[in-house]
Amino acid sequence: MPDPDDALRALAEPRRREILRLVAQDELSAGEIAAAFDVTRTAISQHLTVLRNAGLVSERRLATRRLYRARPEGLAGLREFLDDMWASSLDVARRLAEAERGLSGNGEPTAAG
Repeated sequence: MPDPDDALRALAEPRRREILRLVAQDELSAGEIAAAFDVTRTAISQHLTVLRNAGLVSERRLATRRLYRARPEGLAGLREFLDDMWASSLDVARRLAEAERGLSGNGEPTAAG
């Protein structure tokens, strides 16, 4: 499974997020991707390399063309990290709310409540 830190670093750049959105819909060539941006093809190539190294896109060669497609499994580690963080945050929020209402962790009133 790809490292969530690599995915976070790759997705920190707005153009890379937009590239990922483009190739999530369809397999596109590097030239087609570059046409959607006002930057050089070299810059897009560098962004694609970062996304590929992070496991977020796959590259397929067809003759002289390179075709790119999003790898949903590339986001699996990041999704798991965010799900765990969200669940933990919800648990903390629940405990804080219960403490404010004077409930113990099992829903029973505390000695002070």
